[in-house]
Amino acid sequence: MAKPEKETKAKVERTAEQIEAEKAAKAAKKAEHAAAAKADRAKSADTGKARERDAKPAQAVPFPQGYVPRLYKRYQEEIAPQLAAELNIKNRIAVPRVTKVVVNMGLGKAISEKPRLEAAVKEMTAITGQKAVICQARKSVSNFKLRQGMEIGVKVTLRGQRMWEFLDRLIILAIPRVKDFRGLNPKAFDGRGNYNLGLTEQTVFPEVHGDQVTFHQGLNITIVTTATSDAAGFALLQRMGMPFSRDEAAEKGAARKAG
Repeated sequence: MAKPEKETKAKVERTAEQIEAEKAAKAAKKAEHAAAAKADRAKSADTGKARERDAKPAQAVPFPQGYVPRLYKRYQEEIAPQLAAELNIKNRIAVPRVTKVVVNMGLGKAISEKPRLEAAVKEMTAITGQKAVICQARKSVSNFKLRQGMEIGVKVTLRGQRMWEFLDRLIILAIPRVKDFRGLNPKAFDGRGNYNLGLTEQTVFPEVHGDQVTFHQGLNITIVTTATSDAAGFALLQRMGMPFSRDEAAEKGAARKAG
């Protein structure tokens, strides 16, 4: 009977040793997990900081105090007096001027491809210098698998200094970079002196780096003016430097009448 008691005692002693070893292994594993979690948090923090650094160029940057956009200064000193003389306007307040510019992107494919919307917001913010607003569908269209409230576009409404700065960059930098450019359509006015134009790619703006673009997307630009007619709106934008194409048919007709 003594032998079985010894065997039982040995088993109990071995079990206790195993328990101690298991406790040590659990403690070591817990410490390992804690170290790994700490490393993951540090990595996530570094990734977040990197994202913030990458996103900085797409944030709206305030203008310096007292800054006056170049195009606005030119409008005040040169364009407005010339327009007043050309249109025979005696009241300076009645001279046509630009009140706002609306830039928008239609993103129908964003219904199934969410990265398109995120990229569009970032690029639109970089282009305009103002945070882009996401547009939602106003009504459902079953043929396009569209439901009311879906996010299908982004837009920015520019006024004041940002508007003049954007127009300056659009005229001087962006439009000349359009491939096979032959001039803007002079007939794209809406009858009330407001002008609409479309660009096929966002990469014509120098703020968008071509090697970082994942989706090529066109955008529409609406220039709203106080002009009461298309002729006055055309005269305003032409003097601002908008490169309109020549209407050859109208020129030939005027030449025939003169001849």
